[in-house]
Amino acid sequence: MARTTTIPKAAESERRGLSARVSLGAAFKPVPLEFLLIASAALLLTIFGILMVFSATTVTSMQAQNNPYNDGAKHAVFAAVGVPLMFIVSRFSMAWLKRLAWPALIGAILLQLLVFTPLGMENGGNRNWLNFGFMSVQPSEFIKLGLAIWCAFMLDRKKAVLGKWKHVLIPLGPVAVLAMGTVMAGKDLGTVMVIALVVLGALFFSGVKLRFFIAPVLAAVAAVAAFAIASPNRMLRIMSVLDQSCLDRYLNECYQPLHGIWGLASGGFLGLGLGNSKEKYDWLPAAADDYIFAIVGEELGLLGCIAVLALFLVFALGAFRIVSRADDLFVRVVAGALGVWIIGQALINIGVVLRVFPALGVPLPFLSSGGSSLIAVLLASGVLLACARTLPDRPARRA
Repeated sequence: MARTTTIPKAAESERRGLSARVSLGAAFKPVPLEFLLIASAALLLTIFGILMVFSATTVTSMQAQNNPYNDGAKHAVFAAVGVPLMFIVSRFSMAWLKRLAWPALIGAILLQLLVFTPLGMENGGNRNWLNFGFMSVQPSEFIKLGLAIWCAFMLDRKKAVLGKWKHVLIPLGPVAVLAMGTVMAGKDLGTVMVIALVVLGALFFSGVKLRFFIAPVLAAVAAVAAFAIASPNRMLRIMSVLDQSCLDRYLNECYQPLHGIWGLASGGFLGLGLGNSKEKYDWLPAAADDYIFAIVGEELGLLGCIAVLALFLVFALGAFRIVSRADDLFVRVVAGALGVWIIGQALINIGVVLRVFPALGVPLPFLSSGGSSLIAVLLASGVLLACARTLPDRPARRA
């Protein structure tokens, strides 16, 4: 007959107490530097964005709703929802993120397809919004996040055969083209270009041979050129960038770019003061959206613009430190793709305000008014924070 051993209650209680102390210690262990860089930059940019949206929308909000703070309050509500979501996602394991890869991408594409139903709404010639009455949603913002996670998941699964172009192309190529095609069907070329950056960023940080980039990059350039040439409006905006004065077309395609650069330039070094913008008096279209950086320059001057750029630099430093330190290919690829998306989109938006690029309708991450954009970048920041938690501990320095 087998002999059974019993553990004394005191010993069992002590073992449970030790286990609880170990678990508690693991929960409160110091977070990596990358976590602090990304979290602090994301929070400060979000707070800065709330202040600037409040300031930029007071006049137009008063005209439309007889309440100067209505639009700013809406943006603050989205921030109040997005920031807790960022920290919730930061607790996700990589296994959970991999499980979410397919559902997140399929869900985002299905939402994007709904814009071609009666729920869809057109704005500025682009049909990429869903109107639910009490709020509007831009599904293409979530395609960027879903595609970044999905690309990392697929490239991680195929890491043993990434030296063969067929395994890189299938299914990455067709799925990426499908995702971009649903957005391009709504005529939003600017968002499509950012999505293409996400895919190229994922491929680059996966370690795929550089010669594999030649065909997709050439195809992307050809597609952008074709869509630009096919649209007279896009061609006018592109050609306006080459015209240094643009005053002869002031009332047409040059109106918004000129007012953007005038607002940016009029702030000087210290700016006119928070709330003292002149361009927000319905002179500058999309002052709180795509051209929020012009209002930053006008009200807070060069100093405010440098502060915004410095915060994006801190964010980039955190994201790409994850890429350089990660041992896991999935972590490296998803962090690289998300970093390329957020920093690349910020540079594109600022380039548009500076008239380096034509108007593309791309929001400035964290700062531009719009709940979909803010929630999407905060969720992406949460994924980056989750990736930061997986980084190996640095060995202690020897004395």
